[in-house]
Amino acid sequence: MSVVGVAGEERDNYTKDESRQIRRRSLRLLGSLLRPVRGRIIVAMVVVVFSTALQVAGPALIALGIDRGLPAVADNGDWMPIALIVGGFVFAALVGAATIAWYQVMSARISQAILIDLRKRVFLHTQNLSLEFHESYTSGRIISRQTSDLDSIRELLDSGINQLVSGLLYMGFTAGALILLDAPSGLVLAAALIPLLMLTRWFQVRSQKMFRLTRVASARLIVHFVETMTGIRAVKAFRKEPRNAREFGDHVESYRDANARVIRLFGIFDPGLVLIGNVAVAGALLWGAFRVVDGSLQIGVLIAVLLYVRNFFGPAEEMAMFYNSYQSAAAALEKISGVLEESPSVPDPTTPIDLWQAKGHVRFESVRFAYNDETVVLPDFDLDIPAGQTIALVGTTGAGKSTLAKLIARFYDPSEGRVTLDGVDLRKLHPKDLRRAIVMVTQEAYLFSGTVADNIALGKPDATREEVEAAARAVGAHEFITSLPNGYDTDVNKRGGRVSAGQRQLISFARAFLADPTVLILDEATASLDIPSERLVQEALQTLLADRTAVIIAHRLSTVAIADRVLVMEHGRIIEDGSPAELIAGAGKFAQLHAAWRESLV
Repeated sequence: MSVVGVAGEERDNYTKDESRQIRRRSLRLLGSLLRPVRGRIIVAMVVVVFSTALQVAGPALIALGIDRGLPAVADNGDWMPIALIVGGFVFAALVGAATIAWYQVMSARISQAILIDLRKRVFLHTQNLSLEFHESYTSGRIISRQTSDLDSIRELLDSGINQLVSGLLYMGFTAGALILLDAPSGLVLAAALIPLLMLTRWFQVRSQKMFRLTRVASARLIVHFVETMTGIRAVKAFRKEPRNAREFGDHVESYRDANARVIRLFGIFDPGLVLIGNVAVAGALLWGAFRVVDGSLQIGVLIAVLLYVRNFFGPAEEMAMFYNSYQSAAAALEKISGVLEESPSVPDPTTPIDLWQAKGHVRFESVRFAYNDETVVLPDFDLDIPAGQTIALVGTTGAGKSTLAKLIARFYDPSEGRVTLDGVDLRKLHPKDLRRAIVMVTQEAYLFSGTVADNIALGKPDATREEVEAAARAVGAHEFITSLPNGYDTDVNKRGGRVSAGQRQLISFARAFLADPTVLILDEATASLDIPSERLVQEALQTLLADRTAVIIAHRLSTVAIADRVLVMEHGRIIEDGSPAELIAGAGKFAQLHAAWRESLV
């Protein structure tokens, strides 16, 4: 099931089938994470069993010292038994402390190895998913998977697992030691287990939903914060701050209410544990006192019994905290496994075809494309773009121009038909050859943190500084780059904040030209340029597009003028096809658009 559908949604209720499916998926992911470290897990388990056994031995040694060591001193003046018992107690304490420290170090290394593996998987898999996923799955939710969800799993692995393992072992060994020391006293502990299990079950049933609500509320809080900060320009432009403050306040209130419910649960559970433990100790003391009086129980054994009964309930509260961590981590693992189970909608070919020297001949053969069943963008599309030809796509918004460009770049695959490059279906073309042959420059002109030279060299990572500067000169970017504080070594800051929108676009042009693709797609790529910059780019384009296939999507008809051929699109179909001069001379849609554009310049 798609993560964009069920698994990826921030929901607090699932059907039984969905819950089973999600649980199986999470267990598969957990198994794959544990498999590489199973040897270290086995060693850690052996160490913690040995350490817990030494810790539990303490009360039994105390009983032995009181009932055997002290009488030997009092009756015979023999200090040897008590000395051996005290020495054994100190030895058990020292070795137990050393082995538990060893276990904690090993468990920390295991948890970090698992987290590194999972963090890399999330990043690499998310990066490799198709554009469709990223257009459907908000950036805030992606960030939540990599931050708060992984932190929940880290908390479980770093402390929760330790609490569970050591707690279960300690309670089991304590119960066993108590029965071996004085089996009748074990009945008191068995009686106390009934209300303990009832209280624990009550807590589990009610807390499961509460913990999920806190995860959902936390995710919504993060998503709202990230989207607000990412779109801060729109927030400022439309004075959306008051509305955002109210919405964020609602999310904060929801998160607080969800946590308050969890706190109320612990407010009942924790005192309940203390009460059951104290009643059990009182019961053991009362029964033991009667038995000591009638001589059927030694005083040292009674003291050990009381210590064991009291210690038995100590880990119960820690295990309740484990359940808190477990619920958060389980919900986080569900969401992460949903992302990792998502398959690319544009998969790499199983038997790719190499195309080392592409010529640039692009064809659409009976292509039908729909984003969903209700939205058919290209109903039945055929197009032949000869190698080396520059075509311009013109039409109203929603006509299918950008969709056509995304199909050529193979950001999407056609629902029916095929798109070919030099006769090879793009779905069969080797990914490296596809990315080398086809490059798209969009209106966004995204720049990464780093220098101007680094951003240009993204199109060809092994390019020399001379090649980088040559590409910048070709698109008219060299002059403004050299005027920057450090020239080509100027840090553009996050998302290119140090340069203007037009300058970012020129850098993205230089990046694309340095890559030297066979097919170049310009999707509204000149929209951010001012008139002088646009003229510089148009002059460069006439030379740089001469020997390659180019697809230009532009509303500015001045950019269209450099094309060999203009295609006017409407409702996913080509309604006009010809050279700019031919269409301007006619009486069709393009002639009307051109006339309106000319009038706007007057």
